[in-house]
Amino acid sequence: MPNRLSSPARSVPTAPRPVRPRGGAVPILIAAVLWGTTGTVSSLAPGGAPAAGIGAAGLVLGGLLLFLTDRTAWALPRRCGARERWLLAAGAVAVAGYPVTFYPAVHRTGVAVATVIALGSAPVFTGLLGWLARQGRPGGRWAGATALAVLGCAVLVLGPELSGGGAAVDPLGVLLAALSGLSYAGYSLIGGRLIAAGRPSGGVMGAMFGGAALLVLPVLLLGPVGWLLSVRGAGVVLHLAVVTTYLAYRMFGYGLRHTSAQTATTLTLAEPAVAAVLGVLALGERLPAVSWCGLAVLAGGLACLALPARRRG
Repeated sequence: MPNRLSSPARSVPTAPRPVRPRGGAVPILIAAVLWGTTGTVSSLAPGGAPAAGIGAAGLVLGGLLLFLTDRTAWALPRRCGARERWLLAAGAVAVAGYPVTFYPAVHRTGVAVATVIALGSAPVFTGLLGWLARQGRPGGRWAGATALAVLGCAVLVLGPELSGGGAAVDPLGVLLAALSGLSYAGYSLIGGRLIAAGRPSGGVMGAMFGGAALLVLPVLLLGPVGWLLSVRGAGVVLHLAVVTTYLAYRMFGYGLRHTSAQTATTLTLAEPAVAAVLGVLALGERLPAVSWCGLAVLAGGLACLALPARRRG
């Protein structure tokens, strides 16, 4: 991973680097696999740990790790122009916005509905925001693959509720889940734009997540923190910080150097598939047949993006 900036003696604008649409599929998918462990690991937290506090603790520690372990993150705001500094600040706000909106959405609507709305809306928001920001209109292949992946994700995650009749959905919870999808789309686009402009992927992720760590710190400190002192609580936070934040976003940042943000957010729909399979294998959960069908549709949509296109002729 390229992690070094130009000499501090001068700041020379860098030309945007070409993006290979599927060159970053593997690191993006690896990041999604790591994110897919979040639900299983979070379920092992002590009973008194608040959901928002768990997410905030993971982001605080993981964000600081991303920032402190990459020298380019320390210097990046200084080396950037005013416009890029504003982008970094907006990216930090977007990163902080995800746990602040997603975990309350889970509390109000349940994990299944919140996950589908947040992750399913993120690729759509990314495509629309990228188009509005003149980063290119998404192609037909992306649109078709995204439609398949979102449909498969919805059927996979909502399968148990669909089979059992389902329950009423809380409107505020739906809105919060959609806002978390918008936050994810926002920092993916901002990170992708800065990385495509030649900024180091580790530095961009470190700067955005370091800023976000400071923004969500009050969320952690204003709630109960005694659970952090237990072995289980500390273990859960360490996993969320090191595996699902530090390592996963290192891979995600590297992937953004080689693929578009639109494609990246669609590929990360692999996360609920990993979470579902882990739930079956590690927690003894059972999935109905309709969920397995959704998993197959989701896999087909992701394969359309991850596999190289055939050349005509």
